[in-house]
Amino acid sequence: MQKPSRGDAATVAAAVGAEAPIPLKLDHASMSDIAHALVNGHVTASALVKAYLARIEAYDRDGPKLNAVRALNPDTLAIAGRLDGVKPSASRPLAGIPILVKDNIATGGELPTTAGSLALEGAQARADATIVRLLREAGAVILGKANLTEFSNMLAVDMPAGYSSLGGQVKNPYALALVGDHGIPVVSPGGSSAGSAVAVAAGLCAASIGTETSGSLLWPASQNGLVTVKPTVGLISRAGIVPIAHSQDTAGPMTRTVRDAALLLNVLAATDPLDPATQKQRRPADYTAGLTRNAMKGARIGVPSDPADPLNDCFYGKLPPTSAKLMAEAIQVLEDLGAVIVRASMPTAGWIGGPGTTMAVLNRNPLSEHKGTVARPPVVFLYELKHDLNLYLKEWAANTDVKTMADIVAFNERNAGRALRFGQDHFLAAEMTRGDLSEREYKSARAMDLISAKTGGMDAYMNQHKLDAVLFPGATGASIAAKAGYPSVMVPAGFISGTTDGKDTPDYPLGVAFAGRAWSEHKLLRLAYAYEQASDLRKPPPGLPGL
Repeated sequence: MQKPSRGDAATVAAAVGAEAPIPLKLDHASMSDIAHALVNGHVTASALVKAYLARIEAYDRDGPKLNAVRALNPDTLAIAGRLDGVKPSASRPLAGIPILVKDNIATGGELPTTAGSLALEGAQARADATIVRLLREAGAVILGKANLTEFSNMLAVDMPAGYSSLGGQVKNPYALALVGDHGIPVVSPGGSSAGSAVAVAAGLCAASIGTETSGSLLWPASQNGLVTVKPTVGLISRAGIVPIAHSQDTAGPMTRTVRDAALLLNVLAATDPLDPATQKQRRPADYTAGLTRNAMKGARIGVPSDPADPLNDCFYGKLPPTSAKLMAEAIQVLEDLGAVIVRASMPTAGWIGGPGTTMAVLNRNPLSEHKGTVARPPVVFLYELKHDLNLYLKEWAANTDVKTMADIVAFNERNAGRALRFGQDHFLAAEMTRGDLSEREYKSARAMDLISAKTGGMDAYMNQHKLDAVLFPGATGASIAAKAGYPSVMVPAGFISGTTDGKDTPDYPLGVAFAGRAWSEHKLLRLAYAYEQASDLRKPPPGLPGL
């Protein structure tokens, strides 16, 4: 099934038929609310699917045209019908709950897996990604595939967040009217899991699954007022996910509440022989255990500060005024909950506007200069991209003539008018590597990433100050935790506004991220839950009311 046109979505909506309104406000109903309604017989899986399809037709295909859903599952109604008599339970906790997955996650059979690329239009996967299999086994209804930044923003240096040549541009639901030059939103939807985030924020699904290499879960969650868990690399299997870099890639949940994220993590966190990184996995039996308002009491939370003035949080000097004010308010909530705030310089680079640096991190692309534009992603990504993508295409892709990254580059050049609106600088640079990860520069860069992020970064900072977590505004600390393969949990912290490209923006969300050591998701979720319950700052986007 190709990306549904408005007509295709209207056909699906017509098949829905007229039904009595369901007793849930889908723009802010949590998975827990939905599961409760299913258990008590107040709603059926079929009714839920029909209600979400109606919202997709009204807001994603028509109306504001959010463009968050790249493709609908043609079997959704049939799958939901088979689950109408099945209630969520310990063995099938997601029974009847509609979920979207990012379109770089393999779905065998009914839906193509394209990474948003015209070169992979119609490409099937040989089987479900491991996490899709786990979702189905838990009873989830795979509603469709979410749009994304093409190839998770590793195609071109100037690719706007949420744009793909196959799926078009995702919009931020909190600033629908603000569109700048070339149709690019003034307020970004975040990337690369933009569609996954916008769909949850707009009530187009109960929850979604996105992926991250560095910031691609955290940023869109922050921009759309959501909770996400960027897990420790190895907690969730990457088997069947179109990759960027195996050293940092991971999938994670996008939800409206911390408890929902914990529920999904219970399902997704499993060892998998197809992903060796999962063999070292450490996890509790239940991520929802210990989610209480008291979890913050006595916790030591690190707040990176300006080394020249340790009492002045670096947020204040580096963030716009409304963001700095929001962060001060978030820190005050943590203190009111009994947290110990530790203000100290973090001795590493890697986050936006960050404090001092004790080690230079290799973060350049010496390989290519194309059409006057120098592409500068982390060099580790470029080397791993070719190796990992070629492996995915060989082992997972079907129903396509594309067998290698070189095939994608060649297709894009042949179809430049449609496929290369923003170029393919990163792919051209990656294609120049050997593809076997034998280069000395790659090995050196990866070693330096680990030293700077672990030994000289998170580990050193947390050990020195005996921290339970480090607090960052939005996705500003994403690369520190990502390079180390460590977890972060994002939670809504309120709304900001400002002036972008000369235009005043409406209020849109900003989150706070709790980052920690490997396998500490359970601790971070507890801290995030306590903050969430005390602050209660998520609001659904205006202008997308119940139908």
